[in-house]
Amino acid sequence: MKLLFHVMTLALTLALASRPAPAQPAPATDRPGTAPVPAEDALYQRLGGRETIQRFTNDFYERMLQDRRIAHHFDGVNANYLKRVLADYFCVVAGGPCTYDGVNMKDAHAHLGIDRAAFNALVEQLQLAMDAAGVPFAAQNQLLARMAFSHRDIITK
Repeated sequence: MKLLFHVMTLALTLALASRPAPAQPAPATDRPGTAPVPAEDALYQRLGGRETIQRFTNDFYERMLQDRRIAHHFDGVNANYLKRVLADYFCVVAGGPCTYDGVNMKDAHAHLGIDRAAFNALVEQLQLAMDAAGVPFAAQNQLLARMAFSHRDIITK
């Protein structure tokens, strides 16, 4: 049931991807009694910061290798490099203090022939990795929403 909800959330996120981005929200407090978190950093904090992002990224990579639907896309990939740049990418998208020095999404995926089914499998594995790392569901959805625009660059088939 939870997986169905994740898939439905992804579908809604992708449907909303073509809409203009909303204005940045005002600073919010994640926990009662704490200082407000700057809006550009709030998602990064809710994801658990750099350590949690790297942990779910490492798990995400391993899950992709175990998924018969998408594993072949990672043949010959430098695992350590990909884990690092993926974590950097997630960190930057979340508003964290990281720098992404990887290839842009369009160039990185142009030759891979990724279809919608493979993309959805990839997102499913990312959600499972974030679940395993204890990332709150709302933070998962926010990260996916921020990355939804990239589906146009990743799906090439």
